[in-house]
Amino acid sequence: MLRRRLSFAALLLPVWLASCRTGPPREKAIGEAFVGPALLNLRADLAARATVAATVRHGERLEILERRRRFVNVRTAEGKQGWTDGRMLLTPPQMARLRKVAERAAELPSQGKASVFDLLNVHTEPNRQSPSFYQIREEELVDVIGGKATPRAPYVPGTPDGYDASAVPADARQDDWQLVRLKDGRAGWVLARMVLMTIPDEVAQYAEGHRITSYFSLGKVKDTSRDKSAETLRDHWLWTTISTPHAGYHFDSLRVFVFNPWRHRYETAYIERNLKGYYPVVVEEPSTPGALPRFTVVAEDKDGALQRRVYEFHGFRVRIVSREPYFGPLESLGLPVAAEESSSKPSQEPGFWESLRKNMPRWGL
Repeated sequence: MLRRRLSFAALLLPVWLASCRTGPPREKAIGEAFVGPALLNLRADLAARATVAATVRHGERLEILERRRRFVNVRTAEGKQGWTDGRMLLTPPQMARLRKVAERAAELPSQGKASVFDLLNVHTEPNRQSPSFYQIREEELVDVIGGKATPRAPYVPGTPDGYDASAVPADARQDDWQLVRLKDGRAGWVLARMVLMTIPDEVAQYAEGHRITSYFSLGKVKDTSRDKSAETLRDHWLWTTISTPHAGYHFDSLRVFVFNPWRHRYETAYIERNLKGYYPVVVEEPSTPGALPRFTVVAEDKDGALQRRVYEFHGFRVRIVSREPYFGPLESLGLPVAAEESSSKPSQEPGFWESLRKNMPRWGL
């Protein structure tokens, strides 16, 4: 008898629970999206002064309940509902792409640390109107890992760089962007003119108005003060700069500065101008005692073909030790920067990213 009563109660339980529910039934979602900006207010109504129904953060998943032109009514994981501009939301493919960018960015060698002049927005795409999911503060450092130039165009979600290339006029103004890696591993785009590479001022003063796009230490030397009462270590520096804005490459000049401990100043050991060079520049740490530091760049030769050049740094001298054809694609996290992949690429030649990953252990990265 007890067993029958328990079975009967189990059958009535769902009916009883349903009768206890209050309010209207949960509205069915017609899609999903993710929050693009760092913080986003959801409004109770479609009005500029409507009350804030909820505040959500970058990356949070939202359910789409209704669409009105470019505005959408969404529901949070906690069940709160509100309206927002659909352009501030990321589609599942966009969110997946942003995560993939962060994964691939983790594999790339830094082209130098950079700081900012003021609070600076980090965007999901190299477009001023694309969602900004983070703000870099003045005292914060980020790693520069890529760069490109894009036209100022209306933001179009879902396109590779956040704009419709077919609708951009030929004379559209351009912006230079840097791809940066944040301390938490995320990666995004910032306006290049708003970041400052943190190479010491005593070296940066020789940039002659050109923008520094990468810098690296090639080793240290002891600098003894004139009265020999103090001793400090000074770096020898490699840097790249660019003088032409909105170029289809990352640098047009390469320079090595060495510190002269006898004259207590920096001097130019090597300079190469009129280049068309591309990221990444890679410095190879000496693998054995007594080995010389090396660095590698990819640049066009006089005929426009791509070369991978290896340089060796020996004291106050720099020399090129090898040149070999480069057939990999020129890209920054899958986004084309300049030239197309060579049509004469042999089938056995490894791609850029495959070659980069393969050589990372040898480069000490």
